[in-house]
Amino acid sequence: MRCVIARYPFELTKSGVLASMKGVRAELVTGESVTIGRRRYPVKQVGQVITRQDRRDFTSGEVVRAMTRLGFTCHERPGTAPVGVPTPFQTASALLGGTTSPEV
Repeated sequence: MRCVIARYPFELTKSGVLASMKGVRAELVTGESVTIGRRRYPVKQVGQVITRQDRRDFTSGEVVRAMTRLGFTCHERPGTAPVGVPTPFQTASALLGGTTSPEV
């Protein structure tokens, strides 16, 4: 599949991405991520490995778009609190006598 990442054209295949990422240790996921094989990699790490470019040269959206088109599963940013669960700020506010719902 032909795609453009950081204004450079790349010819990517699913097997090529799997081969490139084989043996690469996954970094800590703090933002968007992609599952390749049995591991979950940060999108910027995958982009750096497959394009051999600096991470500042491309956006995570470009890599997510390419990985999705190749058939890999991409994930949103982790750590968003589910609805109904108070944030640490709301919990601390309640312990100090405030309300648990944010006032806007």
